[in-house]
Amino acid sequence: MVEIVKPALKHLPSYKAALERGWSPDNVRLEEATREQLAAIEEDPVAFLAGLDDPEGRGPPITLPDGTTVPRLPGFRRWIWDGKAAGSIGFRWQPGTAALPSHVLGHIGYAVVPWKRGRGYATEALRLMLDEARAVGLPFVEITAKPQNPASHKVILANGGRLVGRFFEDAAYGGAESRRFRIDL
Repeated sequence: MVEIVKPALKHLPSYKAALERGWSPDNVRLEEATREQLAAIEEDPVAFLAGLDDPEGRGPPITLPDGTTVPRLPGFRRWIWDGKAAGSIGFRWQPGTAALPSHVLGHIGYAVVPWKRGRGYATEALRLMLDEARAVGLPFVEITAKPQNPASHKVILANGGRLVGRFFEDAAYGGAESRRFRIDL
């Protein structure tokens, strides 16, 4: 059974083990994000966990891949869980609007550990996260995926998503082509 759980100390050893196996919860910053998370867990596990749940957007600014910093949006992360860490899924938004700043690639982002991919974990995690997104009051969420990521396209489409356009990502992310999907809530 796959569920999404709020990150907690009882789940942390399994999550840390996934990071140590080389998995990254960040599909953009990859190994850099993994190193940062392992260091943060080592330094202060309680603070690390607290930083994953910020529905008020009060945390420190976010550093983009090009080194610029931007204000943090409200958001939170859940861990994909099947008795062990199976991945991570995050949700972010701007209060009062469904619009996102150009540097935010989508409302929801997810990553499944490689050794559990292809089992429907991302599809189920996204379905469960949509329930949490509805609670914020958004009319829809947008999720982006690279053209060469058909597995992610399948996950989004299985959850009622539809392709709404192609675009080039913000320069901070390298300006690569991507696809934008929308899921009505």
